[in-house]
Amino acid sequence: MTGAATPRLAVLASGRGSNLQAILDAIADGRLDARVAGVFGDRPGAHALERARDAGIEARALRPRDFAGRDEFDAALFAMVAAVRPDYVVCAGYMRLIGAAAVAPWAGRIVNIHPSLLPDFKGLDTHARALAAGAAEHGASLHFVTADLDGGPVIAQARVPVLPGDDPVALAGRVLEVEHPLMVAALQLLCAGRIVLREGVVEFDGQPLRAPLQLASNRLRA
Repeated sequence: MTGAATPRLAVLASGRGSNLQAILDAIADGRLDARVAGVFGDRPGAHALERARDAGIEARALRPRDFAGRDEFDAALFAMVAAVRPDYVVCAGYMRLIGAAAVAPWAGRIVNIHPSLLPDFKGLDTHARALAAGAAEHGASLHFVTADLDGGPVIAQARVPVLPGDDPVALAGRVLEVEHPLMVAALQLLCAGRIVLREGVVEFDGQPLRAPLQLASNRLRA
């Protein structure tokens, strides 16, 4: 990122694009000082791509089965990402693990939103697994991406209670209500240069972050 130019985001998505829409809405109403330069994914029919095109944003997807393996797919996908010159890459409902070779050039500039309080419940089916484990609290995390599944340094989290009678659908809906403001608030700090990754450690306003920032009233606090 150079000068005072508006930070450019490339968004990776595999599904309906609700997180992408939250980003676009936040940009439109002034809560996020950024621009979405392109949306990319692994499912050509994903609704996220339609949302992007409706907003006049470049949107492209590749099919993994058209490539010899994950590394070849990742190389082709990230060549498209690099072509739009993003300052940051945001995995917003992107459902594929990204290999180390693809992640390395973007270290400290690629983040992911995950529906659990990491390091708990990495991977899929987080809401059902939280209920099965008897968790009293659940939520979402935004973290820097590494080659480890949902294993990169956590930037910020939002918490919700697990209520009596919850099922995975009800719990997922409650998490989604905080997931969007969490992502937007954390991206704003990232785009403003207040969050950086230095030698594997998250720094907030120049100081090492001892624990993830926490969302309260749609604002992040240490």
